[in-house]
Amino acid sequence: MAVAPDPVPNVRDAYSPSEIAHRVETSGVGKAQLSVLQTLTLAVLAGAFIAFGAMFYALVVTNHGLGYGIGRTLGGIAFSLGLILVVVAGAELFTGNNLIVMAWADRKITGPALLRNWGLVYVGNFAGAAATALIVHWSGTLDMADGAQRVAAIRIAEAKMALPFAEAFFRGLLCNVLVCLAVWLSFASHTVTGKILAIIFPITAFVALGFEHSVANMYFLPIGILSGLNGGAGAIINGVLSNLVPVTLGNIVGGSMFVALVYWIIYLRHR
Repeated sequence: MAVAPDPVPNVRDAYSPSEIAHRVETSGVGKAQLSVLQTLTLAVLAGAFIAFGAMFYALVVTNHGLGYGIGRTLGGIAFSLGLILVVVAGAELFTGNNLIVMAWADRKITGPALLRNWGLVYVGNFAGAAATALIVHWSGTLDMADGAQRVAAIRIAEAKMALPFAEAFFRGLLCNVLVCLAVWLSFASHTVTGKILAIIFPITAFVALGFEHSVANMYFLPIGILSGLNGGAGAIINGVLSNLVPVTLGNIVGGSMFVALVYWIIYLRHR
């Protein structure tokens, strides 16, 4: 007598938006409960991962000769490497962690726990991104292509420092709407392939559109200064005040209010 085969599990294509909301909230509670050592270590990894995406972007847009839109779009695809590594390999990224606001709004974590996570992750991200910039500087790879990458690094940093405060803020806001949506979409998937595809389009869009990501700039600004950007120590202070401060504030507003709180109101507020 033949034995009937086991039934094939019914795996849906994706979690529904309401299910994503619950998954994001649960993840936020877990992130807030990580130890200091775990949080800092995972944050350093995330800073390095985003730096890899940033350096890949800089390579792709250097002397591409493909036109403005196409070049930036290809650069955005390359930059997606950073968030793919964060989501799939596992790391703590400040911009993505703005989604923890959902758990705070639902009173699953306290305000101090939220700020503790953000503070530790921000410091760790900066350490990982800046350390990666220093290692890249020592590696000599920016001298390839007759130093074209070094010139590109300086120009990218100069352009970021030249942004007016308000423009940097709103570019940061728009950036983290797309970054948090990329993370949100990745929670819909059951597979690694699905997570990667969910990440690529929003991240490519924010890069191509010229929005500002605080953690990416933790790599772009140091590598520009190390590559010969004029100003020395003054350039570091200028980079923090003129770019990182407004971009970080914009990232918080974009991710926390325009994504996390909006979806909390829709799916969790009346639970």
